[in-house]
Amino acid sequence: MSLSSYFGKMRGGGRSPLKAVPLNALHGFIGGVISIGALAWLTHNTGSLWLMAPFGASCVLAFGLWDAPLSQPRNIVGGHVVSTFVGLLFYHLFGNGIWAVALAVGAAIAAMILTRTTHPPAGADPIVVMLEGSAWSFLMFPVLAGAFVIAALALLINNLDKNRKYPTFWY
Repeated sequence: MSLSSYFGKMRGGGRSPLKAVPLNALHGFIGGVISIGALAWLTHNTGSLWLMAPFGASCVLAFGLWDAPLSQPRNIVGGHVVSTFVGLLFYHLFGNGIWAVALAVGAAIAAMILTRTTHPPAGADPIVVMLEGSAWSFLMFPVLAGAFVIAALALLINNLDKNRKYPTFWY
């Protein structure tokens, strides 16, 4: 392949397929407020950590792009659990050096793809684990518990709309 054809592929050629639908924006707003509000409330009132930054991005997918394959409950919960597990494994085996963080993110991406649980926000989980120096308990709180709350609320909120059927698949 020539350099010209290689760089030529980067021009793109079409328009964004995304549509600005006010009702979808409203669902995204409501779902994000309720989900992150619930996790913040649980964190504040239980003494356990239920909230982490990648969950905000999960809400974008769960409520804004609810019918996308990467937005399904299997991917939200499974992606966060798989990716965090990989991050914890790398952290506890290799520490949090530059290459350990980079390899953990790459390995988490590969593991999510192989387990069919790909969820883009979960790609940040190994970084969170390593920057925080997380213990193995982080896998349960906030990861499993918080991802489950988001997926459960997505089931409830998305299906309030007669035009939405969520999830589009379970397995």
